[in-house]
Amino acid sequence: MKDDELGDGTRAVRAGLPEPVKYEPTLPGPVFAAHFHLPGEPTGPYTYGRDENPTWTHLERAIGELEAPGEEGVETLVFASGMAAISAVLLSQLKAGDAVVLPADGYQALPLLHEQLRAYGVEVRTAPTGGDAQLSVLDGARLLWIESPSNPGLDVCDIRRLVREAHAAGALVAVDNTLATPLGQRPLELGADFSVASDTKGMTGHGDILLGHVSCRDPRLAADVRRWRKIVGAIPGPMEAWLAHRSLATLQLRIDRQSSTALALARTLAERADVTGLRYPGLPDDPSHAVAARQMRRFGPVVSFELADRERAERFLEGLRLVDDATSFGGVRSTAERRGRWGGDAVAEGFIRFSVGAEDPEDLVADVLRALDEAGSHG
Repeated sequence: MKDDELGDGTRAVRAGLPEPVKYEPTLPGPVFAAHFHLPGEPTGPYTYGRDENPTWTHLERAIGELEAPGEEGVETLVFASGMAAISAVLLSQLKAGDAVVLPADGYQALPLLHEQLRAYGVEVRTAPTGGDAQLSVLDGARLLWIESPSNPGLDVCDIRRLVREAHAAGALVAVDNTLATPLGQRPLELGADFSVASDTKGMTGHGDILLGHVSCRDPRLAADVRRWRKIVGAIPGPMEAWLAHRSLATLQLRIDRQSSTALALARTLAERADVTGLRYPGLPDDPSHAVAARQMRRFGPVVSFELADRERAERFLEGLRLVDDATSFGGVRSTAERRGRWGGDAVAEGFIRFSVGAEDPEDLVADVLRALDEAGSHG
């Protein structure tokens, strides 16, 4: 059976493993080394710990196999965090005088990059994700940055269309695929030049690792990103890389459970009069469903909605027993937060971002309904 014919679960548990060696572990342990034996000319793959590490190599191969199954030539680079991966693409590809198009409703830390890019002489343009609005400000841009589904509003754009238009205009395209993961959506297959993610979230899935990655086909673009990683030194530790690789084995199990429970929760919330602004791309009547269904294979763990005000939202969060009030998403333990507490997101005071975990769906839905009822009874 060819690699591209394997099921997602089979691929996830086998991805990046070396050829079996008698008496050796299936997944070699982490390699802790700042330097390696290096007699003569430095022609081998491992010379210094800021450049390469065997543990990274296994993980990078694994992620590459998930990003583009059965495809040769895709390069993946791992980073110390998602923001390190995002910054590596933007800052390795843009120079003074260039223009970049970013989502106006993207990840809350993106505005920090806006400031830095402008300080370097880069023109920053923004437009919302929904309705493919970024096309309206694309003319003359060097790079288009897509985040679909967007975080935290869960809007979706037509990635194939945006890629086609951007490439016709001479722009590169990067897709932040953090929320979907490669099991939910494959940006490279949709034509993007870069697939980028914070693997802190769903890819590793346990809320205990900071990690990011960049995957791309073009060796010149990969070399640019690799050079940036070397210069900045935004590298993951060997233990984090090893734990991430171990965690990939359960990716399909986790994402399937989270996506099915997220849909069940969204359907339940849709029946509540005290819940407004409900968004989940997997809901058939969600504004983004038609586009999402054409490009996504799974709809992910995140559901967003609004309660009447800040006080109602905080009572709801305090009342949850099976859900942690925490930031981030994609973990095996459900989390939720009032997103407006951070500032930077254009959301209402009662906006909730809810990340569904691996709990029994019946237990989780019951916990949410009870907490909603108790939050309302104090009003």
